[in-house]
Amino acid sequence: MEELVQHLTPILKEIWGYIFPNEIELHWGILIVLYPYLTGLVAGAFILASLVKVFNVKELQPTYRLAMLTAMSFLIVAPLPLLAHLGHPERAYEILITPNSTSAMAMFGFVYAWYLMAVLCLEIWFEYRRDIILWSQKETGIKKWIHKIVSLFSKDISEKAVHFDKKWVKIITIIGIPSAFLLHGYVGFIFGSIKANPWWSSVLMPIVFLFSAIVSGIAMVLILYMIITPFRGKELDILCLDKLASYLFYVMIIDFSLEALDFVHRVYESEESIKILAYLVSNKLFVSLIVIQLFMGMLIPLLMIALIKILKSPPDLKKMVYFISAILVQVGIFSTRWNIVIGGQLFSKSFRGLTVYKITFFGLEGFFAAVVIFCLPFIILYILTKILPPWEEVRNP
Repeated sequence: MEELVQHLTPILKEIWGYIFPNEIELHWGILIVLYPYLTGLVAGAFILASLVKVFNVKELQPTYRLAMLTAMSFLIVAPLPLLAHLGHPERAYEILITPNSTSAMAMFGFVYAWYLMAVLCLEIWFEYRRDIILWSQKETGIKKWIHKIVSLFSKDISEKAVHFDKKWVKIITIIGIPSAFLLHGYVGFIFGSIKANPWWSSVLMPIVFLFSAIVSGIAMVLILYMIITPFRGKELDILCLDKLASYLFYVMIIDFSLEALDFVHRVYESEESIKILAYLVSNKLFVSLIVIQLFMGMLIPLLMIALIKILKSPPDLKKMVYFISAILVQVGIFSTRWNIVIGGQLFSKSFRGLTVYKITFFGLEGFFAAVVIFCLPFIILYILTKILPPWEEVRNP
């Protein structure tokens, strides 16, 4: 047997591109790609909103309430990809009644419940309480009763009560910032802690996830603000757009630096997996990683925003460049999630070959199911804006 092994060893070293049959199936598909993308939008939108209340960035005031409602809309839908993937959504409550503290995924239920109920719901309630009371006094029909119920039948709009509301909005926002970091940072922690997979195993993974989430959240709020405002027949606040674009630019630089640092660290270590990872990037992930994620989703938006700032362009050109840049950023961040989730499953455990991911169009984990889940937050956001209008001119009816 030893002679046979010695004879085959030189031959096996030359084998490249082979993958064992039991490694062909990918366990995580497009729904698991969508999951960190949605949670990233939640964290990013909330961090943007916190700039107004905690750091007093007044230029972003027109997007504050919109950012909060956007975070709420995406947070409501965030668990759906996981539930659809697991196949038994009716059993989701079990992670709460039988908690497993050693499971990062199980702990998501508690992080999610904390962030939804104790952070977002309370902040939105304190922010809107006075306005809801005023609206309920002038409305009739079902909308009047919805606002009465949401306000918990409160009628106190005295100066003392309003001051109390503002105080608690700021306190909850301060608490919500680390909560937002925890919400999305743990997703990167799940991937980064899988030591058996060299594509995922990186101490920088949670930090990269977090900053890419902030990038995607700022870009999404910018897109929504630029779409909704003209539809309402209102003018876009160019100072607000400039500030949004500036923060987007700064966070993108940090995100790009972290990803570059992660790449340099992998190359410097040059572990046994470096050859298969290089082959993965140059083969299966070349378009999604190099072309879409790096160039379309990162370098081109950075260059566009930098040029528009340096050249001091007219407002109309600025608006167009900001909108196109934000769209490209969304495509790039989704591609980032795709490259991490799908890319980490495309190479064999023997580091000898690559497999393929064939997306299905129908079924609970198919393309159309992912599209439906992605569209749900926008529907919820539309409903929320009807119940809780975020526009400045309706705040004091």
